[in-house]
Amino acid sequence: MTADSAWADWPLDREIVLARVLDAPPEAVFDAWTDPNQITAWFGPEGMAIETRAIDLTEGGVWRFDMVGADGTRYDNRMTFLIIDRPHRIEVEHGADRDDDPGRFRMLVTFDAQSDGKTVLTLRQMHPSRAQRQATVGFGAVEYGAQTLDKLARHLAARGARAGV
Repeated sequence: MTADSAWADWPLDREIVLARVLDAPPEAVFDAWTDPNQITAWFGPEGMAIETRAIDLTEGGVWRFDMVGADGTRYDNRMTFLIIDRPHRIEVEHGADRDDDPGRFRMLVTFDAQSDGKTVLTLRQMHPSRAQRQATVGFGAVEYGAQTLDKLARHLAARGARAGV
């Protein structure tokens, strides 16, 4: 992240950070985030189905979808893709599927290559207030985020995304 990044001075008490080493090169991990057929296969916590209403995973594009729980509860979502810098980073605005969502937050996903062909994925959620961050943590965002990254790791393994495979 460069010193002029909008994230450089973000207050840490408004941030949630998840990181995972994935056994795949950055390009394969990046593709799992930007290919509509892939992201819909792994995104979301365990037990949640994804039902896409519209998907455009390009810079300026929008992904509108519902996460549907086993009990049928629907959670509407909208991700607006602000920056797509292959294969280094993706920045999105994420929240409910409405323009006036007060819980909307920024998300930065970075893909850092390791010398062994693996990728360090770091996902940072930047919430508009400390209270919003605390509410999100209380809702289970850290656990759900870890489950989502577990699903991503399984997806990549099933695709044989390891370097040289």
